[in-house]
Amino acid sequence: MVSTSTENFLNSNIEQQRIIAAIDMGTNSLHMVIVRIEPSLPAFSIIAREKETVRLGDREIATGNLKQEIIERAIAALHRFQEIAQSLHAETIVAVATSAVREAPNGKDFLQRVKAEVGLNVDLISGPEEARRIYLGVLSGMEFNNQPHMIVDIGGGSTEIILGDSHQERVLTSTKVGAVRLTSELIHSDPISNTEFQYLQAYVRGMLERSVDEVLGDLKLGESPRLVGTSGTIETLATIKAQDKLGYEPFTLNGYQFTIKDLREWVNRLRKMTYTERASIPGMPEKRSEVILAGAVILQEAMTLLGADIITVCERSLREGVVVDWMLTHGLIEDRLRYQGSVRQRSVLNVAKKFSANLKYGEHVAQLVLSLFDQTQYLLHSWGAEERELLWAAAILHNCGHYISHDAHHKHSYYLIRNGELLGYTETEIEIIANLARYHRKSAPKKKHENYQNLLSRRDKILVNQLSAILRLAVALNRRQIGAVSKVKCEYHRDVQELLLRVFPANINDDCALELWSLGFSKDVFETEFGVHLISHLESSYTSVW
Repeated sequence: MVSTSTENFLNSNIEQQRIIAAIDMGTNSLHMVIVRIEPSLPAFSIIAREKETVRLGDREIATGNLKQEIIERAIAALHRFQEIAQSLHAETIVAVATSAVREAPNGKDFLQRVKAEVGLNVDLISGPEEARRIYLGVLSGMEFNNQPHMIVDIGGGSTEIILGDSHQERVLTSTKVGAVRLTSELIHSDPISNTEFQYLQAYVRGMLERSVDEVLGDLKLGESPRLVGTSGTIETLATIKAQDKLGYEPFTLNGYQFTIKDLREWVNRLRKMTYTERASIPGMPEKRSEVILAGAVILQEAMTLLGADIITVCERSLREGVVVDWMLTHGLIEDRLRYQGSVRQRSVLNVAKKFSANLKYGEHVAQLVLSLFDQTQYLLHSWGAEERELLWAAAILHNCGHYISHDAHHKHSYYLIRNGELLGYTETEIEIIANLARYHRKSAPKKKHENYQNLLSRRDKILVNQLSAILRLAVALNRRQIGAVSKVKCEYHRDVQELLLRVFPANINDDCALELWSLGFSKDVFETEFGVHLISHLESSYTSVW
C-alpha cells in the first residue's frame, strides 16, 4: 500500500513533468523527437521519434530555390508531426531549419508558408548555432567526465566539427560539405568512377582542413579527446558494420565504436557498388543508400585529418540539443550546461571585441536604452523580456560598423552583426538585432530597404520600428561618448500625448548642450512612431529622481 505522502509526491512529480516536441528540418530528412522533461533532475526521456525523408537539399539547379513539390511534401510531413505531437499532449513544438532552408533564396518564404498553413514557428539557425545545439544534444546523452571531446555531425548539407568539454563548447565549426550536397554536385556515375571518387576525396579534404585546424589548434598540451559521431550517415555506417560483424542490428547504437580501418574497408566496398546494390546491404535504409558513399568519404577524411583511430556513436544530436536549449531558456537547467543568457551575452561581447567596438560606450548606451524601454513599457509599448534582450544586444553592437568605416557605419553595423556568428540566437533574432543597429541613426526603417525586407513578419517590422526609435534616443543622450547623462526619468501625460524626458547629468556643472541638441535632432522618428510629443528637461540635481 502506498502512503499518502508518497502518493502526493508521485502525483506532484507527474504534474511537474512536461512534454515537448522538437523538430529538425535538415537537408535530407525531417526529424521529430517527443520528450518527457523531468525538471527535478533535470533530464528528459524520449517517448517518440518520427522521420520523413523529404530532401529539402534537392533544390532547383538554376535558381537554388526549394522545389515546389518538395515544399508540399515538407508541409504534409509537418502536419503529420504536429498531429502526433498533439496526440501525445506536447505543450509546445520547437522547430529549427538548417542549411538547405538557410541557403535557398525562397527559404524564408517557405517558413512563412509553414507558419500560415501549419501554425508552426520555425527558427532558422546559423551553422555555428547548429553546431552549438549539436554539442548540447551530445552532452545530454553522453558523460564527458570533464574531458574534451571532438564531435562530428554529418548532415545532408553541412558537416559540423566541434570541440567541447563538460562545461562549455570550445570550438564550433560548420562546413558546406554534406552527404546530399556532394552526391548531387560531384557524383554523376553509378557506380562512381575513379576520377570522380578521387576528386570527391580531395574536395572533401580541402573543405574540412580549416575546421580541423581550428579544433586541433585549441587542444592543450596532453589532451587526447575522444571522437564522437552523430546523425544519420554515421549511425547507418555503424549499423551496417554491426550487421556485417554480428549478424544483427544492435538494440542501441549509443556507445558503439568502429575504427578508421573498418571505415576505409567500407568506403572501398561502397564505391564499387551501384545505388541498387547498396540498398540491399543489411541495415541500409533504402533512401540512405543514394547518399551514403559521400557521407562515408566525409567521415573518412575527417577522421584522417583529426588523427582519430576510433569513433564512438551518440544517438543524440541536433534535435535533442533543441530540447536542451529550450530547457535552458526556460530556466530548467542551471550552470552545468551553461545558462542560455550567459551564452548570448558572452557571444555579443565577443563580437563587440572582434570588431573593436567601444564597449564602455556601448554599455552606457545599453543602460540608457533599457531604462527608456522599462519606463515606457505598457505606456507606449508592450514588448517583454525577450525583446528587451535583443535591444540590449543591438545597443552594445550598434557602433561596430566603425570597424569598416565611419561613413555609413550604421549600415556596416548591420552587415557585421548579420554575419558575426552570434550564438544563442536564431537567424530571425539576429536579423532583428542587426536591423535595430542599422536604424540607430539616419533614415528610419523603409519598405524599400533590403535589410528591412529580410524581416519575416509584420510583428518583427513593428518591433524594429519601435525599439530602434528608442535606441536613437539613447544614442543621442550619449552624444559625446563620455557618459555625460547619468540617468533619465520619463513622465507620460496621456491626456495631451506628451512624454517629458527628465535628463540628469553625471556632472551637475555640465549643461549637456550637445546631448540635448542631438536629442532634439533625433526625436522626430520616436514621435512619429509612438504618436507623442517629446519634451526634454535638464535637471540640476538628483532630487526626486525615484
